[in-house]
Amino acid sequence: MKPARRKEEGRWAWRLTGFVTLCVYIFMFAPIAATVILSFNASMFGGFPMTGFSLQWYGKLMANEAVLAAFRTSLWIALVTAAATTAIGVVTSFALVRFEFPGKQTLSTLVILPALVPETILGVGLLVLIKAVDQPRTMLLLVLGHILLAVPYVVLITQARMVGIRRVYEEAALSLGASRFSSFREITLPLLIPAVVAGALLAFTISFDNTSASLFWRPAGVETMPTQILSMLKISISPEINALGTVMILVTVGIPLIGGILMQSLTKLRRRGEPKEEAK
Repeated sequence: MKPARRKEEGRWAWRLTGFVTLCVYIFMFAPIAATVILSFNASMFGGFPMTGFSLQWYGKLMANEAVLAAFRTSLWIALVTAAATTAIGVVTSFALVRFEFPGKQTLSTLVILPALVPETILGVGLLVLIKAVDQPRTMLLLVLGHILLAVPYVVLITQARMVGIRRVYEEAALSLGASRFSSFREITLPLLIPAVVAGALLAFTISFDNTSASLFWRPAGVETMPTQILSMLKISISPEINALGTVMILVTVGIPLIGGILMQSLTKLRRRGEPKEEAK
């Protein structure tokens, strides 16, 4: 009787876990689904029941110069952030994994620290600092702030991949006369490409979707996509905001998804192109 009772209790525990998990996912994704659905509502009042299907809010969004300017600003900042953090992350992870030097643990802690501090606290702290030194807020400071927030994630991703790359490959290249830079470029970097692409896409998403840091560090008169949404929400909640939110969802979710699919396709093509070993 006891084994049967334990089996029944375990079954109910799994059912309860599944039910709680389902409730959590509904709580997280139901507002996103509602935003996407209401962006196609024909009525100017964003709510259910819908009065019809319409794309007029996307048309108005494309004609809104303020939104287009904010989109261009966010896109430019995200691209610069992705490029800079990828370069910094690759070099930093290579140094932390391959070399021993004084202060290595301290450097590793400092690199990861921005990911551990809440963005709001970090944003307020840096805002107070630049005010204390009488430094005006500029686009350069905004980009540097986004790079600061994204670097830890790129370093963690590339560092995890670097640990899995055996040192013997580089040592073999060095023993054959290659320089350390040539060994890194020809051997290590190609093996790091999946982590490099993943880190770049993550940095792009973090920068493009950043709200709190952009709110504190942006110059006067400059809006990014998240801050533009906040500015529009101060006036009213219209289906145009739902359309803008849908565009944000497509960008922040679609770009990493497309990148992952492309990387998988390229990996499969590379494996197919490699010569197969002849059976002995």
